[in-house]
Amino acid sequence: MGIRYTRTHAALEGDIAVDDAEALALWLRAQRRPAVALKAVGHVHSAVLQVLLALRPALRSEPTDRWLRAALGLPPVPPSEGEPA
Repeated sequence: MGIRYTRTHAALEGDIAVDDAEALALWLRAQRRPAVALKAVGHVHSAVLQVLLALRPALRSEPTDRWLRAALGLPPVPPSEGEPA
């Protein structure tokens, strides 16, 4: 899928490749109030993660992936019923 840019935020959807890192960084820097939505994100290339860590945009929605949440310094989500802890 990739990144969908709206007037208010960048929605990262599906797997985000290294090719998306520079465009995301430029877009975030150009925004008065940069924000991203990460609810639908899948795999994030490390270059994109570095952009998110360096620029620290506001989160419109948080990722569900435990590893990505930890990398971004977000609290863990409790496991769903029937899911291993």
